[in-house]
Amino acid sequence: MPLDPALNSLGFAKAPAETRVVVAMSGGVDSSVVAAMLKEEGYDVVGVTLQLYDHGAALARKGACCAGRDIHDARRVAERMGFPHYVLDYESVFREAVIEEFADSYLGGATPVPCIRCNERVKFRDLMEVARDLGADCMATGHYIRRETGPHGAELHRAADPSRDQSYFLFSTTREQLDYLRFPLGGFASKAETRALAAQHGLPVADKPDSQDICFVPSGNYAAVIEKLRPGAAEPGEIVHLDGRVLGRHDGVLRYTVGQRRGLGIGGLEEPLFVIRLDAERRQVIVGPREALLTRSIRLREVNWLGDGPLDGEREILARVRSTREPVPALLRPAGPDAEVELLSPEEGVAPGQACVFYATEGTRVLGGGWIAGTVRAAG
Repeated sequence: MPLDPALNSLGFAKAPAETRVVVAMSGGVDSSVVAAMLKEEGYDVVGVTLQLYDHGAALARKGACCAGRDIHDARRVAERMGFPHYVLDYESVFREAVIEEFADSYLGGATPVPCIRCNERVKFRDLMEVARDLGADCMATGHYIRRETGPHGAELHRAADPSRDQSYFLFSTTREQLDYLRFPLGGFASKAETRALAAQHGLPVADKPDSQDICFVPSGNYAAVIEKLRPGAAEPGEIVHLDGRVLGRHDGVLRYTVGQRRGLGIGGLEEPLFVIRLDAERRQVIVGPREALLTRSIRLREVNWLGDGPLDGEREILARVRSTREPVPALLRPAGPDAEVELLSPEEGVAPGQACVFYATEGTRVLGGGWIAGTVRAAG
C-alpha cells in the first residue's frame, strides 16, 4: 500500500524532527544503518543497546551480539551520526527469560530457538517499554521483515529479499507490538544495499561480518553451554532403533538433534540411520531410517494469530517448520487455545521446540505461528 503523502516515512502525520524513534542497536551493520538512515532523514533518533551477557568475556568473541565489542561499535555509530545512545544492563533478564529455558528445553529433548524468545521476551517487550518511557513515537529495528498497513491495521510481511527474510524469528510479534514497531530494511533488495548505505554514511561497521550462531553459544557448542548451566545434567543412556534394538550408548540426549546422521557413534551398520526423536525421560536417543523422519501432522502451543478475524476454523496456509526451509502447503486447525497443522506433503526433521510459522497462500503476509509441541510421523 503506497504511503500517504500527508505522513512521514514512519507513518506519522508530523515532521520527522517532531517524531522520536528509538532504534534497537545490536552493534551490527543492519541496526546501525537503520539509525543512520533515520537520523539523516531528520528524525529525533535515540539509540539503545542491551547488554545481554558478560561484557568483558565477550570482548574477544567474534560473531557475538549485544556484548562487549558490539556495544562499543553501537556507541561509535551514535557518535558518528550525532544522536544519543544508551546501554542498558539486561543480563539477569536475558538469563531468566531466554538462557534458562534454552538449557531446560535441550535437557527435555527439544530443539529450542532462543532468538525468537529474545525478540518476544526482551527486545519486543522490555525494550519497547523503555522506548515508551523515553517518549518515542515508535521503535525501529534492523530486522529484514516488512510492516505494511492493511484494511484492518498493521500487517507483517516477508522481506523483499527472500535470502534475508527473518519472519520465522518474529512470528510471535503481537498486534500491539506491530503497531509500535518499524522495520526500515524490510524493503531492501539485498544486504549489499545495506552495506552500501553504511559505507555512504561512513559507519565504522560497514564491513563488519554478520553475527553467527546463537549469541551466547560460542562456536555452536550447545552441549558445553548447557553443561555449564546444568552441571551433571547430561546423563548417559541408550541409542535405540525404532524396532527396539539397542545399538549403543550416548553421553546425554542434549548432544543430539532430530534429523542428525553424523556422530551417532553406531558405525558398522548397513543402513544409514538418523535421529528420529529424543526421549529425555528414558534417556534414549531413538534412531531409524530416513523415511521415519517424515512428519505429516504437528501439534502447536502458544499460538499467535496475526491474520484477519479469529482463528475459528480450518484454513489453508503455507507452513514453515525450520528457518532454512521454504513454506509448504498445509491446513491449520484450531484446537482450543492451541492448534494443529497438517502438512499436505510430509516434511523431514520436524522437531519439538522449533517453531511452525504460518503464511498466506498468496502474497507475502505472515499470519502468525506457534511452538511445536509434538509431531505425528507420516508412516508407522
